[in-house]
Amino acid sequence: MTISLVILAAGQGTRMNSDLPKVLHPVASSPLLHHAMAAGQALGPERTVVVVGHGGEQVAASARAFDPEVAIVEQTEQRGTAHAVAQAAPLLAEASGDLIVLYGDTPFIRPETLEAMRAARARHAIVVLGFHAADPGRYGRLVAQGEVLEKIVEFKDATPEERAITLCNSGVICMEAKLAFDLIAQVEPNNAAGEYYLTDLPALARARGLSAGVVLCDEAETMGINTRTELARAEAAFQARARTEALENGVTLTAPETVFFARDTVVGRDAVIGPNVFFGPGVTVESHAEIRSFCHLEGCHISKGATVGPFARLRPGAELAEDVHVGNFVEIKNAILDEGVKVGHLTYLGDAHVGEHTNIGAGTITCNYDGVMKHRTVIGKNAFIGSDTMLVAPVTIGDGALTASGSVITEDVPAEALALARARQVIKPGLAAKLFDRLRAIKAAKAKA
Repeated sequence: MTISLVILAAGQGTRMNSDLPKVLHPVASSPLLHHAMAAGQALGPERTVVVVGHGGEQVAASARAFDPEVAIVEQTEQRGTAHAVAQAAPLLAEASGDLIVLYGDTPFIRPETLEAMRAARARHAIVVLGFHAADPGRYGRLVAQGEVLEKIVEFKDATPEERAITLCNSGVICMEAKLAFDLIAQVEPNNAAGEYYLTDLPALARARGLSAGVVLCDEAETMGINTRTELARAEAAFQARARTEALENGVTLTAPETVFFARDTVVGRDAVIGPNVFFGPGVTVESHAEIRSFCHLEGCHISKGATVGPFARLRPGAELAEDVHVGNFVEIKNAILDEGVKVGHLTYLGDAHVGEHTNIGAGTITCNYDGVMKHRTVIGKNAFIGSDTMLVAPVTIGDGALTASGSVITEDVPAEALALARARQVIKPGLAAKLFDRLRAIKAAKAKA
């Protein structure tokens, strides 16, 4: 059965005290919205609609950055969750199959939980995701008998007996798309807030003789983000879970509490991650690679047997082949390093391709930017780049070539050639002592004055 998604991302989030729309605040280096979209995308939806409101242009741009095919609709007035979903009706008028409603500020719903809701649709016309809360607070309550849901009651409208219920509503709901919009059209704002609630749908369905059911998940999955404090708690929760999963999957973390993962970080079995390593978005580390302490990685791929760090930075577009070594205080950006390349220390390689088994000496820089455009450096295999070489791109160094230390290379170097580009050293005997005497005399005169 096909599935469509509606993700609600129109809230202003005033309690965040921020100019940034709430759903764009990051957890694990990704906007909250992207977490929700990723969970839904795992179901292979026929169509995804994101409902935007406050900061709509920014939210829409972020949604499209994650999924260029996403559809965007705007909720110009904040009139409740049912009203928000109704904005998607024109885009999903011909949708077949089920509809799942997710929330852009609830980042931890798992794809497995959504699959359980889809499976429960075989037994119920409408399925709501619930959880038992340690502190139910102001959550809506699910009035249920076993798996069968009788109704959802918002906290503002609940009786004292209903408020004593610990089974709470996550807001996530699954039902046939056509039925969803049919029922939403019947929702009335008969509640304390005067809004159109999606929570009215189970009771409307039961009034038609249709069954409503509850699927349970862990309370941690339903964590919503409304304040900076909750954002920090969400980050801590994500990192704790990601570290545990990495360890269980065979990754060595020598100091787990100091490693920070991104939402999409992939680390292979038997990889070793040292202390104080930060993963930004888009990083893959293959098995048997080692990331040493105090490294910052984003948008890069590290192959089997490679070593990185300590104190290295890999930026987007960095591709390290097998057995590459990147040492301390090295920065790699938009560069491909073939098998066995060694970049020991104090080096910047940007917009470059380095051939296999080439050695890059300390202090080497690819001078890739002329103030307007970027240019590429190509270094062949088995070359040796002497320490403190400036490679002024665009430039090509041939296979087996050698650059002398301290050279500024502005022209291509043929294979197996030596390039020497520095001024000849001149010796002036005794001149250092004369210069020092003169400088000391000037200093003494200034002190006396």
